[in-house]
Amino acid sequence: MPVTKEELQKLIGQNIRILRERKHMTAQELATICNFEKSNMSRLESGNTNPTIGTLYKIAQALDVTLEEIVSKRDA
Repeated sequence: MPVTKEELQKLIGQNIRILRERKHMTAQELATICNFEKSNMSRLESGNTNPTIGTLYKIAQALDVTLEEIVSKRDA
């Protein structure tokens, strides 16, 4: 079953938060590395914004993960 845009945004945000926490980084640290405002990172992690592929690529690089890890559904 396809996911909605809103569900995908929430999934991506949750994945970013999980991956960031695994690296023992704060949202502020990740935002700084990516040259984003912390408020933008908070909106991304809460699923309240639709990130561009460029934004996702920057985050993936900063977290040393693949784009697939950011956008894929995780096993429960």
